[in-house]
Amino acid sequence: MSKRGKKYLEVVKKVDRERFYTPQEAVKLVKEVSYTAFDGTVELHLRMGLDPRRSEQQIRGVVRLPYGLGKSVRVLVFAAGEEAQIARDAGADFIISDDEGIQKILGGWVDFDIAIAVPDMMRQVGRLGRVLGRRGLMPTPKTGTVVQPEDLPRVIDEAKAGRVEYRLDRTANIHCPIGKVSFSEEQLLGNLATLMEAIRRAKPAATKGIYVKRVTLAPSMGPGVRVDVAQALELEGIK
Repeated sequence: MSKRGKKYLEVVKKVDRERFYTPQEAVKLVKEVSYTAFDGTVELHLRMGLDPRRSEQQIRGVVRLPYGLGKSVRVLVFAAGEEAQIARDAGADFIISDDEGIQKILGGWVDFDIAIAVPDMMRQVGRLGRVLGRRGLMPTPKTGTVVQPEDLPRVIDEAKAGRVEYRLDRTANIHCPIGKVSFSEEQLLGNLATLMEAIRRAKPAATKGIYVKRVTLAPSMGPGVRVDVAQALELEGIK
């Protein structure tokens, strides 16, 4: 007997499991098969032909989605003195500038979506690797979240506008949100195109064989919709 609920079983009939949909068809269908009472998130799931155990095949980066994510992003900045004021003026939701704040996070407080730090604070922030690292919240130069003070306004603005990090996980998959179910098809397709273009450009030189093996779009609650890989990779983000 299936463990799936009645609503899932009703909407899953709309998806042809043997078919690979065009990106346009997939975006339209994923909106139809979402059955949450709330405004669910549309997520992109990629099965990659990379070996996560090899450092030269790791991919990780940040991309700003043209239509945002449709949610309020809580930004924390590690900065002190004048730099903290720059972050505050730029719209940071939380500022941590001393050991008291560091201890608060060590105690388990992580009610924010992205953490940014100025270089002078990284010695203190380094103590938080155990807490922030496993949640993907640790500031690093690789994701552009360790920045010079003069860059804080731009980075904070980008974070709130829809800045998404993609990274290869231990199972050779990438999972990223691309917007809300309430977004128009055009908005979801624009965000998908921008993200796919970024991932295409991030292809490691050491890659052998198939780079992207499978592309799936899925709502927070609802069945996944398989997308034609070649067509997904041919999409181009908004210039």
